Amino acid sequence: MPTPPLDPPVNDRAPVGESLTDYDRDHVITYLRLLDAEAGGADWREIAAIVLHFDVSADPARAEAAWRSHLSRAQWMSASGYRALLDDARSN
Repeated sequence: MPTPPLDPPVNDRAPVGESLTDYDRDHVITYLRLLDAEAGGADWREIAAIVLHFDVSADPARAEAAWRSHLSRAQWMSASGYRALLDDARSN
């Protein structure tokens, strides 16, 4: 697996479903940052601004939806999606 970008652009919504996507592969570091911030008790507004680069004051509903979507995907990755990353690494 190629090294994921450190700070790739973030969509309004993360992917859904049980298949690992190219977006997921590109956002592995973003997902780790989200999980770390959540575990540390950071406020969602701060996470959305710093990690996802959303202007929370301009559109709080959009920023919160993006944060929820990406956090959910990060949690899926940590529970089961990571297996596909391991399979990728084994096949390369």
